[in-house]
Amino acid sequence: MIEWSEEDLMIRDAVRGWIDAEVRPNLDALDSGELPPYDLIRSLYKTFGMDEMARSSFESRLARAESPDTGGGTGGGEERPGGGDAAMSMLPVIELCKVAPGLVSAMGVSLGLAAGTIMKRGTAEQKRRWALDLLTLDKVGAWAITEPNSGSDAFGGMQATARRSGDEYVINGAKTFITNGPYADTIVFYCKLDDGREPRDREILTFVLDRGMQGLDQSGPLRKMGLHSSPTGELFLNDVRAGADRLLAAGAGGGKESARQNFVTERAGVAAMALGVIEECLKLSVEYARTRELWGQRIGDFQLIQLKLAKMEVARLNVQNLVFRHVEMQRAGRTPTLAEASAMKLYAAQAASEVAQEAVQLFGGNGYMSEYRVEQLARDARSFQIYAGTDEIQVTHIARDLLSR
Repeated sequence: MIEWSEEDLMIRDAVRGWIDAEVRPNLDALDSGELPPYDLIRSLYKTFGMDEMARSSFESRLARAESPDTGGGTGGGEERPGGGDAAMSMLPVIELCKVAPGLVSAMGVSLGLAAGTIMKRGTAEQKRRWALDLLTLDKVGAWAITEPNSGSDAFGGMQATARRSGDEYVINGAKTFITNGPYADTIVFYCKLDDGREPRDREILTFVLDRGMQGLDQSGPLRKMGLHSSPTGELFLNDVRAGADRLLAAGAGGGKESARQNFVTERAGVAAMALGVIEECLKLSVEYARTRELWGQRIGDFQLIQLKLAKMEVARLNVQNLVFRHVEMQRAGRTPTLAEASAMKLYAAQAASEVAQEAVQLFGGNGYMSEYRVEQLARDARSFQIYAGTDEIQVTHIARDLLSR
């Protein structure tokens, strides 16, 4: 794939029209945290029929999984917005990230991580009970793995525990930096089985929890540097009792492997998010370079400004090619390895952050003002190098893969 098809471009233009009408007028309210993003995301889904596509896809996939010919079980692949062609998922992500990357973060966690985990590891009953409402965005999902004292050592440093008590489990612990945490209706929660073994040797379990369960507290939105349109919060569990019906199947590799599969989905998706930020920063910078004048000439005539624009374009082309490659892999039924996804994220995240910072510099004092949108995009892009695994973690996964060959 070397360019978007005519059909892809029609989808892109339609999404752009919706964003201009629905999102841009609400940017200030989104960036201040005054307006939660969920009604806007639901509007996107309903406008383009993505909720009905998700419902139809869910029913057909569940029927295949329950069919004796397919062996039943807990099958389920990567969840994409709309449940359709790869471009139908990537293009809304790219276009939304030109305006409010936090919308994509909120949507992606609810769909790709929370619903995706249930679809991969849940029974048919669990999928019907929780996943369908998440896939249609009737409910909001959160994916809770990060803890205050674990950070990048997500599994080894995990302190949240589940202790068997008769036919139930008693869960205790705290999670932080949880996207959608303040508003989530359904929470996919990772913890360790408290069975007397050394903490680092304990099995990782995955539960599905509901808002309002006794002992479960969800904080309000945390204040943060950027991605203000994506609410982030903390979770506190004090003797939360969960039946075995809330425990997702371990499958091959257990809960740890389930989380790793989601890391692949999340990290590969960052490339599309980064492309949106890069394209918008480049567009705004070119427009500014054409119209802003200094010493009697437009700043675009100065070679230093031309160098900045040229580097932005190189970054755009490179990240676009990563996105095209990912689309082709999805269409071929292939999932990137963890190392491949980590490489995509590492390069794309750094490129987006660098381009956004250069855009601020190109705008000078205006670039530091909220009135000029590069300021918000620079704050939002910085998060790409931290969430879904820091740059340093991506380097580790890439290098380990190379050294193991």
